[in-house]
Amino acid sequence: MTFVVALSGCSQKSSESMQTEVTPPDVEQRPYTVESPQGNRVDPYYWLRDDSREDPEIIAYLEAENEYYDSYRAHYSELTERVTEEVIGRIKQDDESVPYPLGDYSYSTRYEEGQEYPIYMRKHLETGQEQTLLNVNELAQGFEYFSVSNWEVSPDQQWLAYMVDTSGRRQYELRVRHIASGEEHNDGLTGLSAAIAWAKDNKTLFVIENDPQTLLSTRVLKHEVGTPADSAELLYEETDNTFYMWVYNTTDHDYVVIDLESTVSSEVHVLDADTPDGELQVIAPRERDVLYTVDHLEGDFIITTDWDAPNFRIMKVDADEIGSRDNWEIVVPHREDVMIQSIEVFSDYLAINERSEGLRRIRVAPWEDLEQSVFIETDEEAYVMSFSTNYQQNTKELRFNYSSLTTPTITYALDMETGEQVELKQTEVVGDFDSDNYVTERVWATADDGTQIPVTLLHHKNFEQDGTAPLYQYAYGSYGSSSDPYFRSSVLSLVDRGFVYAIAHIRGGQEMGRQWYEDGKMLNKINTFTDFIDVTEFLVAERYADPQKVVAMGGSAGGLLMGAVANMAPELYTGIVAHVPFVDVVTTMLDESIPLTTNEFDEWGNPKHQPYYDYMLSYSPYDQVSAQDYPAFLVTTGLHDSQVQYFEPAKWVARLRDLKTDDNPLVFSINMDAGHGGSSGRFSRLEEVAQEYAFVIDLVGASQTPIFE
Repeated sequence: MTFVVALSGCSQKSSESMQTEVTPPDVEQRPYTVESPQGNRVDPYYWLRDDSREDPEIIAYLEAENEYYDSYRAHYSELTERVTEEVIGRIKQDDESVPYPLGDYSYSTRYEEGQEYPIYMRKHLETGQEQTLLNVNELAQGFEYFSVSNWEVSPDQQWLAYMVDTSGRRQYELRVRHIASGEEHNDGLTGLSAAIAWAKDNKTLFVIENDPQTLLSTRVLKHEVGTPADSAELLYEETDNTFYMWVYNTTDHDYVVIDLESTVSSEVHVLDADTPDGELQVIAPRERDVLYTVDHLEGDFIITTDWDAPNFRIMKVDADEIGSRDNWEIVVPHREDVMIQSIEVFSDYLAINERSEGLRRIRVAPWEDLEQSVFIETDEEAYVMSFSTNYQQNTKELRFNYSSLTTPTITYALDMETGEQVELKQTEVVGDFDSDNYVTERVWATADDGTQIPVTLLHHKNFEQDGTAPLYQYAYGSYGSSSDPYFRSSVLSLVDRGFVYAIAHIRGGQEMGRQWYEDGKMLNKINTFTDFIDVTEFLVAERYADPQKVVAMGGSAGGLLMGAVANMAPELYTGIVAHVPFVDVVTTMLDESIPLTTNEFDEWGNPKHQPYYDYMLSYSPYDQVSAQDYPAFLVTTGLHDSQVQYFEPAKWVARLRDLKTDDNPLVFSINMDAGHGGSSGRFSRLEEVAQEYAFVIDLVGASQTPIFE
């Protein structure tokens, strides 16, 4: 394989400032037959897969792609520096989260100026003495990537268990620290998920061991702190490879919970935390098309379930009567127009985070009269309400967060008895930010089948709806994950340059309820793609955007969306940004050795069977690349990605380069030290965002500096 880098005259019409064009790496075709019960396909770039991530030839290719991207973006390096300064400059570098009470302490997360990583702190509620639990900046020294993804304090508040990932592959090592002395116990337990639960003896931990090949969470281990890894006992093993697994403590810490969940089914096992050597009990056996989650309150398990309730309902069962759904009692009934997102249970109150008309709101009701619920009110057109940290049940205080595209996140304390709200903190935006300079709108686009698609917009107050503005349109649309309109200070670097920022709440999410998800998965998946296209056409027709300045962005399954719309409607987009994109749908879903494949059969279908094979093949971005003009592309991946393997976007980029008939740029950025989530440090993550925005600004010829002050 050879890589040719040459300079020639620029032919990229959308990037007038670019003076030279660099020839990208040329990837050799090596035909490989992908076998399937439904027919074989030849994949010329399959050889780019290297599970060891050590093949010198492939590493050289990926590094050549990075060099090509660096060469391409050199002509707008000053813009990148300016946007980076803006994006990082809005962040309050020395900051601390709202402390939350738990036991004898209040806990918080602190950041110090110039430091990449958090410091986890606690303060004694009576003495005020402060302790550092973990300074991740110190732990991360010497690592290109470092993440503490979960930590839990023991019931006696003396020990801290935490999970460390040093590759970005989301395979964790358990570490345990004695808080007062700082003494560490690294017992050698590795290859774990991030889940942690404590028994009440303050020495027994429950963790999950992953399969080394598929990375599926398969085995719950019971481990005594300070003992060798090989002495950990197997508590539970899951043999159905379509299920994910998690372990945690109920809010009151009375139980250890093993939560098993596939796309369409759940099963929960519980263990009395007082008896770590006791027997597991099942809340209710798994049944297809029945999902449920549990918490525990004063002798009852409180259950959120879709059993005969597509938008979920709340039920309960006495802890002595678990084992069958026949014993469950309805607490809050199902509603067709409202979906229950999550709940918080308190001794005297039940708080419900629900979704209605695409927006998340919170209502609170006393247990003694649940029909007397009260909503938390707001005046904004599009917003998000979500629960903050609520670890104590014997309290009348509910903590929640409020945010919108124009309102930085505010954390409130609500007195559930009196209704009084107290603002605890609002995220500070450094500089001259004024929310009154920005406008958020909720509009509705009509899909090709007549469905109304909600769209949330953000633009400057001086924006003119005359069809001249650049558009940056984002969506996800898979797994029932909703794209809520949270505040993001980084996007102001686009909006201040005249962009309209749009979130398309397309089918495949759950913005409009559970059916919204069902209508965008499996044999309905193409609705997700056509919804996105219809939103673009609507925004252009309504003169929110210049049709020559439309950029689309999505990541992971949203990267699949990007690949699909690029094939289906390339003429609508000047540019497409695809982060860690899932683009080789059929080949990946045929290979059960690839991490996460078997968990996804109820999301996409199993291509070993019809009609799924033909349907999935019809939209698979990699398979549907054709000889046509495409938009400009910025594609990103992480070498150690465990969710979407690096070779999917690598193959896609190679095929696009071979077949596309345009001269638009196609650049591919590979983070050689990270995984699915990108860089681990807060500033390095923001630098990646700034690089994306600079690419977009340069591509559409927007102003190098903000036009709105």
